[in-house]
Formats: sequence, C-alpha cells, structure tokens
Amino acid sequence: MKITASDVNKLRKTTGAGIMDCKNALVEAQGDFDKAVENLRKKGQKIAANRAERESSEGVVIAKVNSEKTIGVIVSLNCETDFVAKNEKYIHLANDIATLALKYDDLNKLLEAEFSGMRLSEKLIEQTGVIGEKIEIANFKTLKAPFVGSYVHAGNKISTLAGLSSKFEQAEEVAKNVAMQVAAMNPIALDQDSVSQDVIDREIEVGKELAIQEGKPFEMAEKIAKGRLNKFFKETTLVNQAFIRDNKKSVGQFLKESDPDLMVTSFKRYSLSI
Repeated sequence: MKITASDVNKLRKTTGAGIMDCKNALVEAQGDFDKAVENLRKKGQKIAANRAERESSEGVVIAKVNSEKTIGVIVSLNCETDFVAKNEKYIHLANDIATLALKYDDLNKLLEAEFSGMRLSEKLIEQTGVIGEKIEIANFKTLKAPFVGSYVHAGNKISTLAGLSSKFEQAEEVAKNVAMQVAAMNPIALDQDSVSQDVIDREIEVGKELAIQEGKPFEMAEKIAKGRLNKFFKETTLVNQAFIRDNKKSVGQFLKESDPDLMVTSFKRYSLSI
C-alpha cells in the first residue's frame, strides 16, 4: 500500500512524531492510521520503560488561571535535559496540559483526562517515544480564591499563584505583583500565624545557640532568641516581607494601600531550580 505525504503529515500532526517515525509506523501498519498511532504509542511505552529510572530534573513550570480568575494551577512538566525543555513544541505541550489542568484538582484525575484523543497519561508515554526522554508531571498545584493571579518567571523554571480576598479594578496588577514577590523571595508562610510551631521551635534553638556563641548569658539566650523571631518573620513570611518593588514598605502595607480590607488568602510556588 502506498504511503502518501499527506498520510505522514496527518500522523505527524496527531502525534508530534518525526517524519521518518510516522512513515515507518504507517508502513508497519500497512496504511492503517489508528494502528500506526498505536505503534507509535507502543514505541513510547518501550522507551518509557527503559528510561523509568532516569532523573527528570529539567522541564518547564507553567502557571495558568481560568477566565473567571478564581482558579489557578501550576504544572511542572519534567524531562531529562534542558535542550528538550527549551523546545517550543515541548513548552506548547506543557501549556496545553496546564489549560486542561484547570478543570481538575487531583493529579490522578488529570492523568486520566482526555487529551488529544487519548488519556493524558498515554499522551505522556507517546511523547516519551517521540522525544526520546522520560517525560512526567512532577508537580501539580491548585489554588482557589475570589481573585487569583499568576506569574511565570523568564525561562519557565519558576511559577507562582497568589489568591486575593476580593476582586476589584486593580486586582490583576496587585495579584501579579504579589505572585512576583513569591517567586523572588520564596516565603515559607503567609504570615507569622501561619508558620508551624516546629519551625518556630527550630529557629528559637538556632537563636539560643547563636546567642551563647556571642557570649550572652545562658539564662538570657532564649529571651534573645525569641526577640530575633520578628526578624525571621519579616524575612520569611509573605505579608511581612519588604515589598520587592518598594522596600520601604512591606507586602502587607502594599496591600492596604490598594484596598484597606484586602488580604492574600494563599499562595503557591514551584521551582525547578531553587
């Protein structure tokens, strides 16, 4: 059976595989399009099995927000090399997956979702065969709020989401600024009340040890350590951090200037590099 260029092109558009891979799959399937797709999928399964133990520490991290600005997602689509991560088709795939992810709040449900005529999990295996590297969704985060903003840092290695307590005229700009703050300063919690007691206890112990090393009396060490907690909170909690666009004010002050009743309800951050 003659395999035409249009047949090869159709299969290439459907699967993203290379020209010769598509031609060979069609020849093997004797022109049967569905069987050729299945052949390429099996090739991906074989490669995926062979590369299952490989480290997929490269990739892209994409943040998306729905049209109502009430739901946001972060998806990290990981691969083995930075060369693949910088490929436009790979970035496009990651963006398409993130758009689909807006409908789900669970990774397992997302992987079972329909994507390009198959389950997303099957698409990842297929693309493993196409690209020749291990591909997986390494992280999936969701955030819901009255208003959600996002930020994707240049290079697609860090993405963040920020939820605001209300929607107002400047909400998009404010939310983006907060999301950029989260990307740049990597806060461990929203405010001091959100920091776990384990973290606080650890900081007190570190502070006590430091005070003793500085020659302070042992009986004063814990009091000094607790006093240093305020500095710790200013450096590590979002609303207390110095605002990156104007370090003369805190993020909390920036929010109050935008709207006296405005609060950050939550934030999400994921990074491949930090």
